[in-house]
Amino acid sequence: MSITTTEEYRELIDAPKYFPCISVIMPFEPKMSLKNEIQYKLKVAKEKIEKEVLASYPEDKVQPVLLKLDRLLKELNYNTHKKSVAIFVSPLIDKVYYLDIPVKERIIINESFEIRNLVEEKKEIKKYLLAVLSGKSIKVYLSDHQKLIPVMLDVPEHIAAYKNIIPEKVGNFTDATKRKETMLDKFLHHIDKGLTLLIQAYHLPLFIMANDRTLGHFKKISHNQQSVVEFIHGDYEDKGPDELLLLMKPYVEDWKKIIQNKLKEQIDDALGHQKLAFGIKEVWKAATQKKGKLLIVERNFIYPAQHGANKEDISDYEPVGSNSFYIKDAVDDIIEKVLVYGGDVEFVEEGFLDQYLKIALIEYY
Repeated sequence: MSITTTEEYRELIDAPKYFPCISVIMPFEPKMSLKNEIQYKLKVAKEKIEKEVLASYPEDKVQPVLLKLDRLLKELNYNTHKKSVAIFVSPLIDKVYYLDIPVKERIIINESFEIRNLVEEKKEIKKYLLAVLSGKSIKVYLSDHQKLIPVMLDVPEHIAAYKNIIPEKVGNFTDATKRKETMLDKFLHHIDKGLTLLIQAYHLPLFIMANDRTLGHFKKISHNQQSVVEFIHGDYEDKGPDELLLLMKPYVEDWKKIIQNKLKEQIDDALGHQKLAFGIKEVWKAATQKKGKLLIVERNFIYPAQHGANKEDISDYEPVGSNSFYIKDAVDDIIEKVLVYGGDVEFVEEGFLDQYLKIALIEYY
């Protein structure tokens, strides 16, 4: 979204009230929904847009924009495996993005649009992992769209699988008790390894339910305690998915706090693997190189800039007469690059990224 400062261009963007910008943001999963159903929703959206813009703008200014929109809708790719589509149309711009992020359906008609509007429209789906642990077994669930889906670990999920690891013969009651404790620790050690793989695969908040005794043993041997949002004390191994979902409600109410804690953990991990770019110039370079897995940026951070010697470099914007090209907001451009190349974006509150100069990018690794 680089912007030239030629006189013609300036005249165009300085008179926005005559030129509507249309943004259509919709769920778009052709592999999950019938094509006819999606086309009907787009038809309804188009009719709503036409009615609104014709009531608010001169017809001769509206028709070229509507023709662009009609063309883009007819050319949509129904073979995509993405989750949503974002369509931006104005006299200057017509763009379509197929994205991996879930969104709410929304139509925006005004004099401008920014790519961060799209990120703000992300549907807040409370996705997390729940491990229900007892002294004998573990059940793991993925929360998705208000239901719990069973997830398999890559290790045996019942203590019986580890029975032969510990010698069977015992001499007295004390030995038998010690053997049970040793078996429990061995079982939990393997479970912890399985949870490590799960955390690495999903990158989601993790909750663990267990009784006091099991949690005591688990905390002594676990390498994943920093990844656990909360340990929930109690015997829940006999509860079904619907009951567990209800039990989890009070623990996921402050979702923003949960997500920010998870983001902090992901930043620390990426930093340890030397896969974290931070500061606007380093993040721009990494995003341009298609390395962006997750962009984390303070909500109100805006950064005018200008291009450097090559496309991977930017410098501070200097408003001088000879400067023919500038970037209105480098943050918007970075968001666009990350989304288009399959990454995700999270906004955080001001001050969250103070030590990272307001913007950080976790790279693929």
